[in-house]
Amino acid sequence: MEESITILDAIKKQFACKEVDIRTYSPLTLAYIGDAIYDLVIRTIVVERGNQSAKGLHKTTIEYVNAKVQAKMIDALEETLTEEELAVYHRGRNAKSYTSAKNASIIEYRKATGLEALMGYLYLKGETARMLMLIQTAFEKIDMKI
Repeated sequence: MEESITILDAIKKQFACKEVDIRTYSPLTLAYIGDAIYDLVIRTIVVERGNQSAKGLHKTTIEYVNAKVQAKMIDALEETLTEEELAVYHRGRNAKSYTSAKNASIIEYRKATGLEALMGYLYLKGETARMLMLIQTAFEKIDMKI
């Protein structure tokens, strides 16, 4: 029987990545990887729900991957986060970014950045199940079907 390995473990092994204490990463670094992993989760769900054109896949994906929705998600999740998760979210939300979303307020953008930092933190910690549970819970709480 083949041993199950996460994509993160496979990447670290294949490319000989050194172990790093993720608590030392800047919140914007966590948000950078968190943005990508959140996008990958949503794209995976969209693709698994049915074959469609690339344009259709993109249209469906952007309903879930945008600052306004992510801000609603974190508002719905805040009370369920652990102290550690809340601290990571706050670091991400309060980080000074030099960019902003074109279709969201600065408050929504900062909240979204905080959520992405949390997603990145959980991913890098190997807590994929917790990350996926938070995403699912958020969508249920804001009454969005995915």
